[in-house]
Amino acid sequence: MLFLQEPRFWAAIAFILFFVLFGKKIWRPLAAMMDKRSAQIQAALEEASRLRREAEEIYTNARKEHEAAKEEAERMLQNSKEIAARIAAKAKKDAEFAAERHEQLIRQRMAASEQEAISVVRKEAAEIAVKAAREVIASVMTEEKDKSLIDHAIAEVPKMLAKDQYNA
Repeated sequence: MLFLQEPRFWAAIAFILFFVLFGKKIWRPLAAMMDKRSAQIQAALEEASRLRREAEEIYTNARKEHEAAKEEAERMLQNSKEIAARIAAKAKKDAEFAAERHEQLIRQRMAASEQEAISVVRKEAAEIAVKAAREVIASVMTEEKDKSLIDHAIAEVPKMLAKDQYNA
């Protein structure tokens, strides 16, 4: 009976008696408290699960919206590039048209200047020819030749007038 003198033995007996006598009274509130805590944890887990699903849905929707916005931005960028290309082509065409028109105006001005220069040269040549003819006629013509030419011209006037009447 040595084990009856051992304090550990009596402590173990007291522990077992304590649980046998008060176990039911302590176990019920303890179990209820643990069940309540378990229910709270379960509710928190369900809430966390629900929030996670919602977050995943929000993330999926945001990702879809991001992709749609990205595609829209790419379409807008492509449209902008096409519009810019059309504007550049139109500007180039307008510039070429303006250059051609400007070149045409310059050619017209050059042709007019050329015609004016030709006209001035012809006028000067005619004046020089007239002066030269006067000088030649004055040096070659004598009074007798002059009279015979004038008489001949006067005689030809009625014939010329008659001729003009038939042509008209």
